[in-house]
Amino acid sequence: MTSDQAIDPGAAPSGAGCSDCDAMGGWWFHLRRCARCGHVGCCDSSPGRHATAHFEATGHPVVRTYEPGEAWFWNYAMEELYESGPNLAPPANHPADQPVPGPAGRVPEDWEQKLRR
Repeated sequence: MTSDQAIDPGAAPSGAGCSDCDAMGGWWFHLRRCARCGHVGCCDSSPGRHATAHFEATGHPVVRTYEPGEAWFWNYAMEELYESGPNLAPPANHPADQPVPGPAGRVPEDWEQKLRR
């Protein structure tokens, strides 16, 4: 997948949602978790694209999906998808009762038109 320096299995996730969207009162479509430091950011379809921004700012290339029932990894630097990888510190995903898109109360009614393609 990548060098051992790109993944720290002991790094806990930064929270239940995108920490950058939370800080600005925004919303997200799907969530990604940095496999190096645990930063939770929103996917590239989300308005903020904070998972990619985290990679660009830090150089941490590998993310894992933070969605319930999924376990894939993406390597930004190599532009490669991996169906599985090492177990990371729990939790493995955002709370199952958290809506998608989320978080509850901040998603606009026309959210589908605001997704990035």
